[in-house]
Amino acid sequence: MKVPDDVSAMLRLKELGWGTRSIAAELGCSRTTVRRWLREGGWRRASTPERASVLAGHEAWLSERFRRHGGNADVVRQELAAEKGVTVSLRTVERAEALAMGPGAAGPHRGSVARPGVSRAAPPS
Repeated sequence: MKVPDDVSAMLRLKELGWGTRSIAAELGCSRTTVRRWLREGGWRRASTPERASVLAGHEAWLSERFRRHGGNADVVRQELAAEKGVTVSLRTVERAEALAMGPGAAGPHRGSVARPGVSRAAPPS
């Protein structure tokens, strides 16, 4: 995406009779980019699609389950599939946990889970 000043420059140069190839070379972008912005007629912020979350409507259930299971997102994900028929990735449930429990309340990431019999302490010298 180009900044508004770049798009304004594209439009000015086109008004001066410059071709898309010359404009692209001058501004360091592709001809396709220049053509697209000239077709738009000016800079516009990219639109973000509005769509409902798969977990929409389950917020209270999720919040209660996160508290019940101490924030264990994988157990909550499994119960969500079994009880509600909603199949989502673990990461989706982790994001929902962060929203439900508040910032900083999410537990450790999967990579930092301690394994039985494995000590993270420094070896004795």
